Amino acid sequence: MVSSKPTVVPLPFWVRGDTNAFFGFGVNVLVNVLTLTGLCIGVVKLPEGEVFGTILPALGIALVAGNIYYTYLARRLARRENRTDVTALPYGPSVPHMFIVIFVIMLPIYLRTQDPVRAWEAGLAWAFIIGVIVLIGAFVGPYIRRYAPRAALLGTLAGISITFISMNPAGQMWRMAWVALPVFALLLIGLLTDVKLPFNFPIGLAALLVGTAIGWVGGAMSVPDVTAAARDIAVAVPSFKLDLLFTGLSDMAPLLATAIPLGVYNFTEGMTNVESAATAGDNYNLRSVLLADGAGAVIGAALGSPFPPAVYVGHPGWKAAGGRSGYSMATGVVIAVLCFLGMFGLLAAILPTAAIVPILLYIGLLIGAQAFQATPRAHAAAVVAALVPNIAAWATGQIDNALAAAGTTAATVGDEALNGAGVVYDGLLVLGQGAILAGLVLGAVVVFIIDKRFVRAAVFAGTGAVLSFIGLIHGERIEWNANGQVALGYLFVAVFCGVFALGRPTPRVPEPGEAEMDETDGPAVPATEPEADAQRTAPVRG
Repeated sequence: MVSSKPTVVPLPFWVRGDTNAFFGFGVNVLVNVLTLTGLCIGVVKLPEGEVFGTILPALGIALVAGNIYYTYLARRLARRENRTDVTALPYGPSVPHMFIVIFVIMLPIYLRTQDPVRAWEAGLAWAFIIGVIVLIGAFVGPYIRRYAPRAALLGTLAGISITFISMNPAGQMWRMAWVALPVFALLLIGLLTDVKLPFNFPIGLAALLVGTAIGWVGGAMSVPDVTAAARDIAVAVPSFKLDLLFTGLSDMAPLLATAIPLGVYNFTEGMTNVESAATAGDNYNLRSVLLADGAGAVIGAALGSPFPPAVYVGHPGWKAAGGRSGYSMATGVVIAVLCFLGMFGLLAAILPTAAIVPILLYIGLLIGAQAFQATPRAHAAAVVAALVPNIAAWATGQIDNALAAAGTTAATVGDEALNGAGVVYDGLLVLGQGAILAGLVLGAVVVFIIDKRFVRAAVFAGTGAVLSFIGLIHGERIEWNANGQVALGYLFVAVFCGVFALGRPTPRVPEPGEAEMDETDGPAVPATEPEADAQRTAPVRG
């Protein structure tokens, strides 16, 4: 009698494609950790002992745990579907968040108090709040997404990418353009075209090696610096820093203006990445992903890391490179070991900054371009509207930093003198406070006005009035009547939109192809585990 039991396909822990994916994804995460290390030491002036002895080991714990977890999810899915081509979701420190927590949260506190520990405490509290919001988002995220237009969400993210992610690396690149531009060109050729290197050599690793070689041959690096960094290598074991976290949480109100919208963005991006993986053939359960992302941020903050990790964009790319489940776990383990051994100081002495930062400019370009490419063409003006508050926040930060370097402040110089020099500092300051949430509100209002959905525009404008009144946007602090004038302006917008809604105008007719692009009115509700199982047996949408 012939058995009808299906044959179980062997599931290896490592395949040849994992090597390609490991070097590509591993270099990506390595660059990000090197960057956040430099930001902590060079911008916020945190002591190197705290960075290498506490923050990086805490981040290492979150990375190794998260990547092992996503390896487990991939293997579980592979066994359930009896497949060998399942690719794990990539996971690492979030690039937008590490710039925001440094430049928007920690740096202003450091400049005001000259106390890097105070800034660190605020960063931990901010990361913790992000994690809690993502955990909540695992259950309510899709319902919030129902009302937030994609142009507004991606537009405010694009504002972050153009300013906080792209501008500083671009400035560093052009200080040593002879090192950085060849690296940038290699990244563009390898990542934006179908051109491959011989033997399918990872383009990220190749670009980093080429830039490093140019830097050393050109005399940009120093052997004594490497020797000194090598002497500082030491094993660091992470431990809980609950005292720092609780101190930061004691003054959490000012942090909510950025933590709330970024938390919303986190679980929205998580949903998008899960859908992207499903399109590539791997149907993961959304709730499992969001719970892991939220837990990673909370645990990392409790251990001392202000950098929330998250699932990365790019699963289809690593799948196309042949990556399966092993590359994710290997990346987490290797990066964690480097964190525990304090190797990033040595790596920073070996690798020129100009060879590292081009990948950040590349990421900024992609995020900025996505805001226009993944939204309806008619909503382009809304994307720009969502950009503006973030640009204002970046500009006022640059002004504040320049004045601080000159030993003065904007208040000392005075608004009249600044306005006389063509610097509308007071207006930019108001516009840029709570920039991420402000961009989301402003972008949504513009989207719904363009679509002639005036009731929705009125609702978002009314929301802007409430948020301005309590100081979550356009206010220096959370308080009652934080900025009544701005709140009144939003209220007038809501009234005008309500008046136009009375005429019952016909909504804008979507252009061909918009239904697949704009998910404003049709979010996917997170599947329960049984529903997810049913989805896994359904045909994959191509």
